[in-house]
Amino acid sequence: MRHLKGILTLVLLAVAYHSHAEFRSLDSFQSGSDCYDRNEEPYTAIVDTHLHYRPFDGRAIPFQQVNDYLRKTSVRFANVYGIGQMLPALSSCQNYLKCPGTPVLPTTRNDMVNAANLIEYTPRDLHLTLSMTFTDLSNPESTLDIMRLYDREYPGLFRWMGEVNLVKQAQFNNHHVAATPEDITLWAGFMSELAQRDMPLTIHADLGVKTNATLYLPLMEQALTLYPDNKIIWAHMGISYEQLNVSAEQHIAILSNLLKTFPNLYLDISWRVLEDHYFSKKGNRAQYVAFLNRFSDRILPGSDFVAFRNNRFEVYQQELEVTGRIHQYLNDEAFRNIALGQNYFDLLKLEYVAPLVCLQ
Repeated sequence: MRHLKGILTLVLLAVAYHSHAEFRSLDSFQSGSDCYDRNEEPYTAIVDTHLHYRPFDGRAIPFQQVNDYLRKTSVRFANVYGIGQMLPALSSCQNYLKCPGTPVLPTTRNDMVNAANLIEYTPRDLHLTLSMTFTDLSNPESTLDIMRLYDREYPGLFRWMGEVNLVKQAQFNNHHVAATPEDITLWAGFMSELAQRDMPLTIHADLGVKTNATLYLPLMEQALTLYPDNKIIWAHMGISYEQLNVSAEQHIAILSNLLKTFPNLYLDISWRVLEDHYFSKKGNRAQYVAFLNRFSDRILPGSDFVAFRNNRFEVYQQELEVTGRIHQYLNDEAFRNIALGQNYFDLLKLEYVAPLVCLQ
C-alpha cells in the first residue's frame, strides 16, 4: 500500500508540474499577460501565503535555498513567515512534540533573521512579503513596543503579521496557553495600529477538541467582533489534528456564517490536514468546492511548509501539490482569485494582476 501511495504521489506531481520551463516568471504577472491555460499549466498556486522560512529550533534551510525551492515550482510570490514560538536557543530538541515540558515561547529571533536575510539576499525574480510572527496573544502588552523596535531596525520592511497563536493545542505541553477573552480585549492597541497600516494578521485558532467541535470558536468570534476593521486570516480554516471529527456540513456552515458576518475575515487553506482529512473524504469534495467558489474572494492558498534544515525540495514540492489539489475543481473565477493570486494582490494592494483563465 505504501508503495502504491508513493507511485500515486509521483503521478500527481508530474501532472501538477509539467516541466520547469512552463512556470511563469514574476514579470509575467503584469497587466495584459497571456491567459492561463488550465489544461496545460499547473494547478498549484503562484503564491504561497503561509511559508515558514524559519523552524522552531532555528536550524533552518538557508534562505537562498528556500527561494530556489520556489523557483522550481509555480510559486513566484510568498509570505516570509518565521515561527514566532521557538524552542530555547541552546535546547537539543528539534521537534517540540517529542519534547513535552520544553517551552516553546514567543520570541523575535526568527523575525530578525528573516529580515536580515531578505535585505542581504533580496531576489529579483520573486516577490517576498516579510511577516512579523513574535506576538504573544495571551500577553499582548508589549506588542506595540516590539513593532516600533522593528520599525526602527527595518523601517517599512514588515507588511504582515502572523502566523500567531490564539489557541494551538499542539503546544499545550510546551507552555503555550490559549488567549483568554480578557487577553483579547487587550489587543486593542496593536490591532488599531495594524488597521491603520492596513496590515493583514494571520491567526492560528483551533476550532475545537475531539469531544467538543466548537470549544474554542467563541474566542475567534470575540476577536472578529472586537476588531472588525482588521483584515484577519484564519489559518487552516480552523482545523487541527487535535480535532478532526467536525462534519463538513457543520464546518462549512460555521465558516459561511462568519464570512457573511465579518467582511474583513479571510481563510487560508494551508496545511495538508485539510486535504488529507476533509477535502478528500468521500462526499466532502463537492461541498468544499462549492463553498470555495462561493467565497472565492476571501480565500488564500499556502503550503505551511517549515524550513527545517533536513527538509528537501521534494518535501516542499509535495506539500505545495497536496495543499493545491483542491484548485483543480474550482471554477475559473475562484481559480484566478485563489491559485493565481488575485486575492493576495488585492489584499496587499500590489501592482500585479492575475491572468485571466483561457476560454475552453
